[in-house]
Amino acid sequence: MPAVGAQRRPPWLLYGLAALGPIALVVVLAVIFVAGGSSSKNPKGKAPKINYSALPGLQRGPAPWAPEYAQLPDRLRPLGLSALSAEALAFHIHQHLDIFVNGKKVAVPRYIGIDDGSFITELHTHDASGIMHVESAQTKPYTLGQFIGVWGVRFSPKCIGRYCAAPSKPLRVYLNGKQYVGNPNNLILKNHQEIAIVYGKAPKKIPSTYDFAAAGV
Repeated sequence: MPAVGAQRRPPWLLYGLAALGPIALVVVLAVIFVAGGSSSKNPKGKAPKINYSALPGLQRGPAPWAPEYAQLPDRLRPLGLSALSAEALAFHIHQHLDIFVNGKKVAVPRYIGIDDGSFITELHTHDASGIMHVESAQTKPYTLGQFIGVWGVRFSPKCIGRYCAAPSKPLRVYLNGKQYVGNPNNLILKNHQEIAIVYGKAPKKIPSTYDFAAAGV
C-alpha cells in the first residue's frame, strides 16, 4: 500500500520548470498542490439509506471504543464504502468530532478506517485529534452514521455504544453548537463542521467551532 498521504510529484517536471525561472516554478507548483489538495466543495443530494442496526461487529459496550477491524470489511458494502489501496483526493474535506459521556470527553481514536496498512476507507482518522477525513474519488454525500459505522460503534437516535437515552440522560447531537434535529446517522458531512455527540450530563460548553487552520486542514 502506498504511504497514506503520499502525493508523488514527477521530478523531471520540477527540474524542467526550474529552468524557466523562479516565478514560473512558483506558479506551477501552486497549481499542482491546489489540484492535489483538499476541496471545500460540499456534496449535493440526500443521505444514503443504510440499515445501521444490521451492521456486523458493532461495539455495544462502554467507552472508550477502539477501531473495530475484524468485521470492518463486512461492513463496508452495507455502508456504501470501499476498501481502497490509497487515499483518493478528488473530494477531500474535514470535520471535527467531540463525544461526551456524562460530562467526560471520549477519545476519537486514530486509524479509524485504516486497517493496518492493508486498506483505507473513504472515511477515516489519521490521529486522535477528532478530525475526520472524507477522501473520495466522488463528490457525493457521506454521513456521520457511515463514519461511526466504519469505527464499529453502535449509533442510533437513542444510543451510542452502551449508552442509551433515558429521561434523565438524553442523547443529543450538536452541529456547530446547535442541536441537530433528526436522525444523526443521516447528518451529511460538510467541510469544517464541528459535531458533538453528548450523552447524559453535558459539558460546561458545547463546542461550536474548531481551529482547522491550526491543524493544517
